[in-house]
Amino acid sequence: MKIMKRALAVLLAGGGLLTAGLAQAVNDSPGGPALYELNFQPPATHIADLLYNLHTMMLIICLVIFIGVFGVMFYSIVMHRKSRGVQPAHFHESTTVEIIWTVVPFLIVILMALPATRAVVAMKDTTNSDLTIKVTGYQWKWGYDYVNGPGQGISFISTLTTPRAEVDGDMPKTDTYLQEVDNPLVVPVNKKIKIVTTAMDVVHSWYVPAFGVKQDAIPGFTRETWFKADKPGTYRGFCTELCGKEHAFMPVVVEVLSDADYAKWVDDQKKKMAAANDDPNKTYTQAELIARGQQVYTANCAVCHQASGKGAGAFPALDGDAVVQGPLADHINVVLHGKQDAGKPAMPNWDKTLNDVEIAAVITYERNSWSNHTGETVQPKQVAAARDGSKT
Repeated sequence: MKIMKRALAVLLAGGGLLTAGLAQAVNDSPGGPALYELNFQPPATHIADLLYNLHTMMLIICLVIFIGVFGVMFYSIVMHRKSRGVQPAHFHESTTVEIIWTVVPFLIVILMALPATRAVVAMKDTTNSDLTIKVTGYQWKWGYDYVNGPGQGISFISTLTTPRAEVDGDMPKTDTYLQEVDNPLVVPVNKKIKIVTTAMDVVHSWYVPAFGVKQDAIPGFTRETWFKADKPGTYRGFCTELCGKEHAFMPVVVEVLSDADYAKWVDDQKKKMAAANDDPNKTYTQAELIARGQQVYTANCAVCHQASGKGAGAFPALDGDAVVQGPLADHINVVLHGKQDAGKPAMPNWDKTLNDVEIAAVITYERNSWSNHTGETVQPKQVAAARDGSKT
């Protein structure tokens, strides 16, 4: 009796915790699990759609078997009970029955195995991918490296951003509780994305339910999977391998963008990476500055002054320009602070947009490109000095 009471207390306590957890969730998580969700998440890839349909088919088959088996069992119990005066049959074996209960389960297994095998084979076909991304599991965050395709060379760490106060219960939980990160994985829509997983410490598992993707990340090994999202949006998942005390705090967030938005994201990321690698205290060679300057010019200046430096309409040519070929101080001042000419489009100031290395590089590039052959080099320290001088 005591054991029964303890078991009942445990069940009631568990039910109370479940109810409390559900009460805290106000709305569905955008791109993630829904409140009171019983079925799979709506599929966003062909593979997820295959799995959804496979799951539904298996459920129907199991339901039919359940109804058939228990229907026969209960029919036999009710219709052949002793109170009706039914006499039990006496027989040793039935070849027909044995054939039936061997052949029917075999056919059921084949019926279930064929579509399941087709889905598994499709899940493992990582050929002809448009973009390859290495996913590395850490305790407790994800690392993403764009290995091949658009965005190659981009690398970052994705970490949970849910405030600790939410975790500790000191503030209300939001709809994206434990499902939000600082740097989500970003991919283009309708492109085959190959995912290569590994880990640096213990076994993790990268899982996005809406994609039908779940792949273990094992230290010392690489595993492959893929997905092809058919609509833009934000999709959320999580680590599904118990990996330590912060296991619940390493979500997966994937943003699927249109081709144009993805191209812009790639461009922005590469600019950030290039800027992060700039060392303002280094003395650069002229070749290094010209190469970096060409990148800065193409991204920021060519839209007005043209890649050829010839200018267009109201925008002056930099090829042979008096400022570009004139004193360095004047050139630095114009790039830093811009230029205002009445009746003409304004030259914007770049002092808050470009860092010292970028300004030094683009000036060096302009002074040594096209017909401009001053041979002069501008170092980041000179730009920094010009900034300080303008402030005093």
